[in-house]
Amino acid sequence: MAKTILAYGDSNTHGTPPMTDRMVYARYGADVRWPTLLGRSLQPDWQVIEAGLPGRTAAHDCPVMGTHRNGQVGLRIALESHGPIDLLTIMLGTNDSKTFFGLSADGIAAGLASLLAIAQSDEYQTRHGGFEILLICPPPVLEQGPISADFFGANAKTVALPEYCAKLAAARGVHFLDAGKHIASSPVDGVHFDPAGHLALAQAVAARIKNL
Repeated sequence: MAKTILAYGDSNTHGTPPMTDRMVYARYGADVRWPTLLGRSLQPDWQVIEAGLPGRTAAHDCPVMGTHRNGQVGLRIALESHGPIDLLTIMLGTNDSKTFFGLSADGIAAGLASLLAIAQSDEYQTRHGGFEILLICPPPVLEQGPISADFFGANAKTVALPEYCAKLAAARGVHFLDAGKHIASSPVDGVHFDPAGHLALAQAVAARIKNL
């Protein structure tokens, strides 16, 4: 019987392409999105559930996109909607770097720590019969393109984030992957991944999972 991965994240897990017009909704097809490619590469041993929401933060209500973007709420919903799972991947933090949240890199990591605390709680570990966690730090924001104003100052924060995430993962006893060592955000909007990035990330995550 195949094991199950729950891929939890934001627009880059959802499959949003680099934006040229912020008012236009778009999504890559399943043949491009990294969670789908991950599942295909790990068949028949693993299957992947995609749980990506554009604008999702690690732990904060968004004043523009809505309170349901708070990753704490979404994680509880995902863990109670699906299961049992064997592995949870979390890739969040990009939206937390938006200027209006006023967070530093360690503040973003603190939000991620809250998600790990939820996922590692007795409630959810017991519900799923125990599962492992892979924390994925997203690549740095580039601060360019049509949504750059939202991410003013985000580059420095997100460049510093992998170190905090690695230490957090070690402290919480979960697995870690620095996506920025394998892919980069698209120069089109400085945040989202192009198809080559999705493929490279899927390959990197697959290799990490095979070595768990």
